[in-house]
Amino acid sequence: MTTDEGRGSLRRMLRRLTASEAEIEAQQLQRESARCGAVPVLQCARGQVVSVSGRLRTVVYTPRTNLPALEADLYDGTDVVTLVWLGRRHIVGIEPGRHLTAQGRVAVRDDRKVIYNPYYELEPPK
Repeated sequence: MTTDEGRGSLRRMLRRLTASEAEIEAQQLQRESARCGAVPVLQCARGQVVSVSGRLRTVVYTPRTNLPALEADLYDGTDVVTLVWLGRRHIVGIEPGRHLTAQGRVAVRDDRKVIYNPYYELEPPK
């Protein structure tokens, strides 16, 4: 092992030891997302059809006068995208902490990335 390789591994170890829990979680989610072949949410743009993968942070039923909607925030370690299922009050398996991969066209609502009625695959519980 050369001196540069030793310094690099020492830096990585020190970075892991000093990183916050949130930073470690974000790095892990980014690695899992990349392994699935998903696009990082941070790189998603309006109108683009994407496959994103991550962990659901929040799931909220938003009753509307005409059309109910189930909304879930998906975090992949880079950014958050809101998944919206129109006309749904509940979907089995869609709950906070669950990992899933979603596919759909990115829209922007109130300066936030949104995918309406995404196709999704739930990851097995860990």
